[in-house]
Formats: sequence, C-alpha cells, structure tokens
Amino acid sequence: MRFFLALFVGLCTLPAVALDFADLSRKDAVGGLKEALTRGAEQAVGQLGRADGFLGNDRVRIPLPPSLQKAESVMRKFGAEKYADRLTEAMNRAAEAAVVEAKPLLVKAVKEMSVDDAKAILSGGDDAATRYFRSETAEPLAAKFLPVVQRATKKVKVAENYDAFAGKAVRYKLLDDKDAHLDQYVTAKTLDGLYAMIAEQEKQIRKDPVGTGSALLQKVFGSLGGR
Repeated sequence: MRFFLALFVGLCTLPAVALDFADLSRKDAVGGLKEALTRGAEQAVGQLGRADGFLGNDRVRIPLPPSLQKAESVMRKFGAEKYADRLTEAMNRAAEAAVVEAKPLLVKAVKEMSVDDAKAILSGGDDAATRYFRSETAEPLAAKFLPVVQRATKKVKVAENYDAFAGKAVRYKLLDDKDAHLDQYVTAKTLDGLYAMIAEQEKQIRKDPVGTGSALLQKVFGSLGGR
C-alpha cells in the first residue's frame, strides 16, 4: 500500500518536475546568450574606442569614399590631395570617439531581448546576433554618434574642407550624394565597423565557447555545436 501511494504521489508530481527542468533549460539558454552578447558587444566597443581602434585596424579603417578615391586625379585640380591624409585620420579619430557611446544602447538591447528573439539567434547563423543588434540599435546609435562625430571633426577643422571639395565632386558626378557630407559618411562607417567587430566576436564565441572561460557559455553554445 505504501508503495502504490508513493508511486501515485510520484506520478502526480512528475509533470511539475519536468516543467521546472524545461524552464531551467530555457533560462540557461537565454542567460547564456545574453552573457555572450554583452561580452561580445563590450569587447567590440573596447577594441574600437581607443587610439588607433579604427585608424590602426585594416578591417574597419575608414577611407575616403570610393567614388572620391577614383576621382583623385580629377580632384587634384581642386587641391583635394593635400587633405587626403588629414581627412582620413580625422574621420577615424572621430569614429574612435563616437563608438564608445554604443555600449549603453547595446547592453539595453540585450536586456530587452525577448525569448523569441533569443530562440531566433540561437538557431540562426554565425551572424544572427549581429543582425539582431543592427536591427535594434542602428537607428538610435546613428543619432548618438552623429553629434560626437561632428564635434570631433570640427576640432580639426577638416569637415568644411571635405564638404566643399565633395560638393564639387558631386556636381561633376564624381561622388555619390550620400557620401557628400563628412559627418554622415563617418557615422555610417562607424556603425559598419562596430557591427563588423561584433560579428567577429560572435563568430569566435560560437566557435570556441570554452575559450571564453564561462561555464554557462560553454554549456549553451557547446551543446549547440554538438548538434
């Protein structure tokens, strides 16, 4: 009688135990993902938001617009060549100053992530998290970056020179309209560089969760890799 009573109690409580286990697994998955995203975002910002973070990194260094580079021989008539090095350095310094503003918004995007967002990222490709970041933060980050870029370029007094020469290039159809203003161009390139570095961090974490030193990341991403 005691045996059947114990068996009955066990069967009655089994669904609750299973439910708790499922919730714990989902909690681990979401928690591991959020930890990974926060870590990747912080590392990306840290790498870019320092001296030569952009200028010294071939992967994200901001060049003059391609259409302006192609028109270099023609633009010499306007004296543009003497500004090229100064412009390139100023653009990259501005990006380095602006990108540090990204951290709070990136962390906020992680905290506000839904379970469905987490599922989509965990089952997505190597850049699923990066695409999520871009969709959630590109617009507010652009608004946050622009005034920082404007202040940085104003200090070195090259924005007006760029705009003046770029304006002539546009009139001669040597430059795209969207690249005709330095501040907007640098802001867009800063965003591209940021998401490129986040993508690298995401790929590395997915590839080697053990290397992060986090047991939770190893548990979550290690199990995904084993599927």
